[in-house]
Amino acid sequence: MSIVHLENVFKDYTLGEQQVQALRDVTLNIEDGAFLAIAGPSGSGKSTLLNLIGCIDTPSSGKIFINGQDIGGKKPDELSDLRARTLGFIFQTFNLLPVLSAEENVEYPLLQFKELNATERRGRVAKYLAIVGLSSFTRHRPSQLSGGQRQRVAIARALATQPKIVLADEPTANLDHKTGEGILQLMKNINVEFKTTFIFSTHDRRVMELADRLVHIEDGRIVTQEVRAGGPAVVIERSPATNHPLVQGANQSEADGTHI
Repeated sequence: MSIVHLENVFKDYTLGEQQVQALRDVTLNIEDGAFLAIAGPSGSGKSTLLNLIGCIDTPSSGKIFINGQDIGGKKPDELSDLRARTLGFIFQTFNLLPVLSAEENVEYPLLQFKELNATERRGRVAKYLAIVGLSSFTRHRPSQLSGGQRQRVAIARALATQPKIVLADEPTANLDHKTGEGILQLMKNINVEFKTTFIFSTHDRRVMELADRLVHIEDGRIVTQEVRAGGPAVVIERSPATNHPLVQGANQSEADGTHI
């Protein structure tokens, strides 16, 4: 079952007097429970694609369905509600509120859920801070935490709303190699245990190797899609412009296994 579906999506921006086409005729299906990476050079359109899936932006043309809902024509408050209840976000700069403790940062997005009382909110906060291994750091502010710990708080915050989809924009970019591996393995473990769909925008080869599906984007177009289900990667689709076979084997190095 597709939890994300994009159909013939274009996205144009106006920069001064110039029209820039960030995405061109993108069609993409993402299955529920996927651990998918969108890879491409800077300016390729991968962040634009992630923003469209996250309902932060809207397409110039084409259709986008998130969890079965057509986002076309939805009002801003309807998109906000869809984001709050269906999508979680993890950013490379963590985006934690510096004056709040770890537990307060995780609780913050839950305050808009009027159906949750204070006891239920605290229960969720404790649960997800425990999942990311930070039960002993609940009262610490971001300045008292390492980069890896701050990213774990950001993961707990993303999960606390119990979203079906977590969008991660370069989540390892500001972390050292060992810490980044640990964060990636933590997210993979969450994906396997809770069946949460993860969608990454990334340059990181480790993310690409750990992903079970890899989408390559260049100049606003998807050029290849690969399935990586525990064996050699298999190209399942190429842009017609490449004139390559539809299915082709490809080598894949093993992702580094890091225990949390």
